[in-house]
Amino acid sequence: MKINESIKSIPSNRLQFFPVMMFAIIMGLSGLSLVFKKLSEVLYFPSIVGVLLGIFSTIVFFIILFTYLLKLLKYKEEVKKEMTHPIRVNFFAAISISTLLLSIFYRHTLDDLSQIFFIIGASLHIFFTFYTMKFWINNSFEIQHSNPAWFIPIVGNLIVPIAGKGFIDDSVLYFYFSIGIFFWIILFSIILNRIIFHKQFAPKFMPTLFILIAPPAIAFLSYIKLAGELDFFAHILYSLGLFFTILVFTMYKNYINIKFFISWWAFTFPMASITLATILMFELTSYWFYSLLSYIFMLITSVIVYLVARETLAHMTKKEICIME
Repeated sequence: MKINESIKSIPSNRLQFFPVMMFAIIMGLSGLSLVFKKLSEVLYFPSIVGVLLGIFSTIVFFIILFTYLLKLLKYKEEVKKEMTHPIRVNFFAAISISTLLLSIFYRHTLDDLSQIFFIIGASLHIFFTFYTMKFWINNSFEIQHSNPAWFIPIVGNLIVPIAGKGFIDDSVLYFYFSIGIFFWIILFSIILNRIIFHKQFAPKFMPTLFILIAPPAIAFLSYIKLAGELDFFAHILYSLGLFFTILVFTMYKNYINIKFFISWWAFTFPMASITLATILMFELTSYWFYSLLSYIFMLITSVIVYLVARETLAHMTKKEICIME
């Protein structure tokens, strides 16, 4: 198989063009719902906001899932093309990550539903991890194919311990955690090389720089779930997440005047992850600074999700989404 052949446009009607990247919407919405849920538990924020947003995220998840399954039934060859596309292949893991995030949301309220979401999400994610890595190994890539979206199938393994604690033996959760933390470091080296020594990302991929925030922030949440204490390594993980958050905001000029693409949703989940990590830091330390930072990040995340959702709806109304690229 040649990468250049698989990079050809995916041909015909709106359903045929429905991209797997649409699942990034669920990551953003469910991430924000978890932020509000955690705020209500730790900082006495009204719980109704998180509950309603979580239910809305679930509804949207099943709508997108149904649509993509319909595409799979009617345009199986087009789904195969996405699964052999050097960039889109990484977004299949957004399906399993979305399922895991919904598992986390329903934990302690609908435990049976949460466990079902976890089993499906964890099983799918390890499949997508092996599939994507096999795809990388068996094909010749150009450096321009690399971008922060490569983190999605690998670092998504770090979400499994957060969702699975208490559902499955910790040894399994350590297996997932080890994959995520090890390959995060390797992929970061590749992406940094790409950013510094080669051409800049195409405008549509500039938002994916925000994905740099997610690995250390999610790793922090996962590590605390497994280790149960705030130690030296946990501080390192959180500090790296905070560093990348500040870094991407100092690069704000890179995002101004970028034409809307569905990749804008890459802004959302990373911000939700650092917000959740900051709320947890306040819960563990009771230091007022983290309380203030939690509310600041919550506000920023909410505004970003609102703006991206508004643009998505506007472009869907104009039929500018799910078209040939």
